[in-house]
Amino acid sequence: MPALTGDGAHAPDVVVGPLDLAARVDEALAVQALAFGLSEDEIDIRRYIVLRHLQNPGARALGATTADGRLVGFVYGMPNDRTHWWSTVVEPYLRRTGTEGWLDDSFVITELHVHPAFQGRGIGRELITVITDCADEPRSILSAIDIESPARVLYRKLGYQDLAGQVLFPSAPSPYAVMGALLPLLRAGGRGN
Repeated sequence: MPALTGDGAHAPDVVVGPLDLAARVDEALAVQALAFGLSEDEIDIRRYIVLRHLQNPGARALGATTADGRLVGFVYGMPNDRTHWWSTVVEPYLRRTGTEGWLDDSFVITELHVHPAFQGRGIGRELITVITDCADEPRSILSAIDIESPARVLYRKLGYQDLAGQVLFPSAPSPYAVMGALLPLLRAGGRGN
């Protein structure tokens, strides 16, 4: 499968391209479990959620695979809908900061994970830029654990800014931040290509 247009900065042994996430959900969740530290019970719950999300109009996924077909990273997202659970949780936090308009006409990055052994090679950047480059919406939103992490640093380099912090999701052990960026995402030399 040929590489899609993105930064192309990751190692040549990994290719980013379309992913049938429903067919490879267990492989993707194994990557997420390693990258995000999920228990078996959490994996079972996430399997159901991922498969349900994929039924939404406009939902799409990309994978990062090695030459032998091993999935080492994935991203999926969809046009945001204020009636979806995630939006109903974050909306009050965004309203407090005057940024609730970001819930409209945005492409939401639902999940983005890279296997720990493949992190720091530009794969996450390639996944998120390629999937948002295909979005019809003029902006993107996502949530990330509200700590200074490599993921948050990457998102900021791509143009994401904090819209609200200390967002509490039911059953999540840590607070999250909601971030938003205009599309296309920033590249090393400026916005877009």
